[in-house]
Amino acid sequence: MGLFDSLRRRRGRRGKPGTLRSATRADTEHLEQWAAARRGVEAFVEPRTTVTDTTVVLVAHDGEWTRRRIGSLAAAQDFGRKRAIPVYEVAKTGYPRRMREYTERQKILERRRQTERDS
Repeated sequence: MGLFDSLRRRRGRRGKPGTLRSATRADTEHLEQWAAARRGVEAFVEPRTTVTDTTVVLVAHDGEWTRRRIGSLAAAQDFGRKRAIPVYEVAKTGYPRRMREYTERQKILERRRQTERDS
C-alpha cells in the first residue's frame, strides 16, 4: 500500500474533486423542521457557484438563520410556496439586516461566555 492510497480511497467515496454534492432529503427535512419551529421565516436563495450547489438561507423574524443546499431556484420557490414562505434571490435583494445583526449578537454572546469561562 502506497503512502497516499488511503487519501485516494477517502476522496473516492466523496466523489471526484470538483464535484458538487446535491441537496439531500436530510437537507430538506432540516429546512422543513427549522421553518416549522420559527415564525416570520423568509427564504433567500444563493446561486450555484463553482464550489457550492444552489443553497437557501432561511431567516426567522429575529434574524436567526440556517443554510442548506436546495438544488435549484425552482426547488426553493416550490419549497416556499408549499409553506407560504416568501422566497427572494440574494443576488437581487441581498441579505436582510436582521440576519447580520443576529450574527453579531451571537458573536458578542460567545465572547462573553468565553470571558466568563476564562475568569
